Amino acid sequence: MTFLAISILVGCLSVMTARQGNRPSGLPVARPRLVAAGGTYAGSRGQASDAYVVQERLVAAAHGTGGDPACAAAALALAAVVAARPQYEEELEECAQLAHRAVRTAALRDASAAGLVSTLDVVVLDPGERPCLRFAHVGNGAIWHCPKGAEPQPLTTSHAFDGGPRLRGLGLPSAPNPEVGAVPLRPGDRVVIVSDGAIRVLGAARMKELLTGGASPGACLDRLYDEMAAADPKDDATVIIADYVTA
Repeated sequence: MTFLAISILVGCLSVMTARQGNRPSGLPVARPRLVAAGGTYAGSRGQASDAYVVQERLVAAAHGTGGDPACAAAALALAAVVAARPQYEEELEECAQLAHRAVRTAALRDASAAGLVSTLDVVVLDPGERPCLRFAHVGNGAIWHCPKGAEPQPLTTSHAFDGGPRLRGLGLPSAPNPEVGAVPLRPGDRVVIVSDGAIRVLGAARMKELLTGGASPGACLDRLYDEMAAADPKDDATVIIADYVTA
């Protein structure tokens, strides 16, 4: 399982190709995209559980449990996402179902992986005539939309009671029932994916404070890491910060 997880994670480190048609030479090209910074702060338990993907128009994160390593479930889920390359809401829902089947199949085939379960948070940029972010969510992570100059707004709800088991998850016997939706975008808007581990160590209120103020995604992530280091979390904490740009 360890070799499988590493192989899939390496495969996830890809960049979505921007399709560009014929255009006059020398003219600037508008390229709507997500400029993102992401990372996982490794918990002191030393048990890798999180994985994430950053592409030009797609960002995603997952938190796995039940495998050895625990991130095997997360890697399986994200591999399904990358392979599907979803663009629309119905595709995002099907993508979550594909990820669920990938994790569930692995759990059923290998007795040592019977407890594989993963969360999933996916955001896709739709740069059409009315640009928007499309998202899918399963589990106890979170996706926030940060309109330029405004307070971060949650786009998802946690599929778990405080401190309790997940009510929904990829790989569980029950259907994942992903939460899907879309939100309009303006240049300068920001979207953030955070794992439950990140929320628990810093708190949602403090994280929202750190995400505002006009700093770049990379600078925001550095500030978050500094505070995580001071808190010394036991579990992995993953954050992806992505700004919508058009130039």
